[in-house]
Amino acid sequence: MNFPPGNLSSFHSDVLQQTELGQLCGQQQLFRDRYEILRMLGRGGFGVTFLAKDISLPGDPLCVIKQLCPKFSEPTALENARKRFEREAKTLAKLGSHSQIPLLLNYFVANGEFYLVQEYVRGATLARLIRRSGCISENGAKRFLREMLPLLQYIHKQQVIHRDIKPQNIIRCQDDGRLVLIDFGAVREEIANAGDTSMKMPTTQFIGTVGFAPPEQFALRPVFGSDIYALGVTCLYLLTGKSPLDFDADRKTGEILWQDSVQLSKPFAKILGKMLKISLQERYKSAEPILRVLNQDVPQDDLAHCLARQNQPIEDEMTSSGDGSGTPRSPAAKAAIAIRDWKDRLQAREERRNREKIDKLLSESSGKPS
Repeated sequence: MNFPPGNLSSFHSDVLQQTELGQLCGQQQLFRDRYEILRMLGRGGFGVTFLAKDISLPGDPLCVIKQLCPKFSEPTALENARKRFEREAKTLAKLGSHSQIPLLLNYFVANGEFYLVQEYVRGATLARLIRRSGCISENGAKRFLREMLPLLQYIHKQQVIHRDIKPQNIIRCQDDGRLVLIDFGAVREEIANAGDTSMKMPTTQFIGTVGFAPPEQFALRPVFGSDIYALGVTCLYLLTGKSPLDFDADRKTGEILWQDSVQLSKPFAKILGKMLKISLQERYKSAEPILRVLNQDVPQDDLAHCLARQNQPIEDEMTSSGDGSGTPRSPAAKAAIAIRDWKDRLQAREERRNREKIDKLLSESSGKPS
């Protein structure tokens, strides 16, 4: 579909006119003879994202095409950027095997422009859900961290730092309720740094979002703990609905003064506070210790309450449960039920294995000569 000209801002009009994908929006002409460009999804400092159909595949599945900036005209710089792009794209392809990361379907360089084609995740960002449904509870925040921290473990084990974790980059999947992390900064950084070919002093640009990125990331020295900080700020946003820049900061330490904005239990406030430490020495360095502390107190709350409305009934967000009970359930509630069922099955299997081990030991013991 094409954007009606009267509804377009000058900003979006420029994007559509200045990019090949924008010019193909709503047109019958295909991009690379296979992609039908439907509409622009968004634009950031490092590229433009479009929704498209891949007509070369059965069912014409939807996909997301990201056109990355900048464009290189100098041959050496372009070749340097191409090599970095391909290396990082292969890393993204490997990461995409995780269910909470969009699958990388294709990548290529065309006319000096860099493109990523990824799985389209149907759903809403956490930023949009909070604006629509209100803030989450402490138990909801714990559930959020339990869903995201294992994903961070996986990413960091691949020696990748996301660099731009924020509510706008986390999608609650409409189909199955899972949280999906999008828009990795690694590829953008590699391409941005490829413009300098002297190799003596490489060009560097900040990758991230002000307020969500910690100081070491601004100094262009991100570590795994940088993602922990950003996840903590995201959690704070989910609890309060406030952007990190809306909070005052301690003039001495630079830390966010958030404690009076939300009532939390002392143990959880301690966890969140340590995630938000400016000092790398005081901040959590990885996801594992946070998960250990959280798992000591598994909540009994249902995910349906994690995104409860403040001013409107939660029933507006619900769909049929599909369990024959006739009770409508939201995707989040379905996810909670699925998680509980999975944990019950896991626990039952573990108990069965333990019983089998004990029975085997007893039988071996009874069979030995006295």
